[in-house]
Amino acid sequence: MPVAPRYACLFQDRKHLYQFLFECQQRSLEKQHPQIASISVEIDPVDPLAVLHEVVQPNQFHFYFEQSLSGEKVAAIGNALSLEVDGSRRFEKTRQFIQSHLDHFISTAAHDLPVVPPRFFCGFTFFDQVSASQSLFPATTVFLPQWQILRRRDECQVTTNWVIHPRLNLEHLTETIWEQFQAIRLARYGVFHLPDEMRHRLNQWDITDTDRFMATVIAALKPIHTHRINKIVLAHAIDVTARFPFQWARSLYNLRQLHPDCYVFSISNGKGQSFIGASPERLISIRDRTLITDALAGSAPRGKTTHEDGELAEGLINSKKERHEHHVVVEFLTQTLRQLGIQPQFASAPRLLQLSNIQHLHTPIRADLPNHLHPLDILAELHPTPAVAGMPRDMACHLIRRLEPFERSLYAGPLGWVDAQGNAEFIVGIRSAFMDGHHARLYAGAGIVAGSEPEREMAEVRLKLQALLQALV
Repeated sequence: MPVAPRYACLFQDRKHLYQFLFECQQRSLEKQHPQIASISVEIDPVDPLAVLHEVVQPNQFHFYFEQSLSGEKVAAIGNALSLEVDGSRRFEKTRQFIQSHLDHFISTAAHDLPVVPPRFFCGFTFFDQVSASQSLFPATTVFLPQWQILRRRDECQVTTNWVIHPRLNLEHLTETIWEQFQAIRLARYGVFHLPDEMRHRLNQWDITDTDRFMATVIAALKPIHTHRINKIVLAHAIDVTARFPFQWARSLYNLRQLHPDCYVFSISNGKGQSFIGASPERLISIRDRTLITDALAGSAPRGKTTHEDGELAEGLINSKKERHEHHVVVEFLTQTLRQLGIQPQFASAPRLLQLSNIQHLHTPIRADLPNHLHPLDILAELHPTPAVAGMPRDMACHLIRRLEPFERSLYAGPLGWVDAQGNAEFIVGIRSAFMDGHHARLYAGAGIVAGSEPEREMAEVRLKLQALLQALV
């Protein structure tokens, strides 16, 4: 990835910005190929969510990702490059698309800043083929944002990416970049805090529940009892219609407050529709060739008192049914990694992951990665895990298609980013909702194994859905 000469700050002087873009344009002439100008600068700390709310337009792609415990928040706005693809080779095609552009970056940063490797943001649906009439998103969306706002604790960096070709009007582009940067730098909170009276007015909606989930669980238990499958994860969806259009940014802000221990996320399709949520499940995190993945399966509610909470936790840890469900996920993840030539390290017994309204059995798995493995190669093998599909995987996915009366789309799919140096962060898009004007569809799921009781599974998904409902306004 070529690195251009350092500038003190390209956003202090339009002339310096224009000069850098001109150098990129000259390179595009020499190479007879468009180049990607990438500029990174440090700014006074802003909240990437506030920037997203203030700057993004309905016809733009966006991606938002935060995990409060790690202290990292990132907003990606607009697309300098993008790809939509489906089919069984979609992870491979995504990797090829990203790698085909890396030699065309011309990156620069201020003297005292590291050059930020470009991040590509990705949204993969649960299945590799989707129904165009039912899914708001294609099977795969990958894009390089025009703007990335990355905040780590009290440090904040802005990166902008633009495709430069010989016929581009650099004067107009310089002005566009300059104006958009000022809007990002000055972004502050707008309408996240509402008076109680307004909140009450907005919280008026109609909920449509198909009430088919228990019947679906009963149908799924038949092949489990005949040992055709060991586990299947079924999703339930409810539709919510509001008097006023839903505000996805406000909902994200609420999710941030309610679930600081989860990954809060949002991805848009550039058509005014968004998929948001607060997921507890990390699929892969790769930093400096160290991989972390999570086995997260087996759950119980939180107690209303300390004593009740302790009893529920003890019951979860000692439950044969929940431990078996968790063991299936651990075995799948570790065996899959070993087949890729990776040696996983993990504890022999799960720990508790206690969230605000639910607790899970949790086994973190770590491993060192060989240099030849790309994050998307690993993702292709891990998705979908038994935590969101079942075992055997292919048969469970076939049954999900047949039993669930709706398109999963991005629900339980991998969402995240990968950069030019092989770092990556992907979560599983659960505890989530599609938002489209006055309408929202909320999703939650439960793992069904031998011993599952339809009433208890229904109670689990209602608990998860209630947490989402609280965050809508």
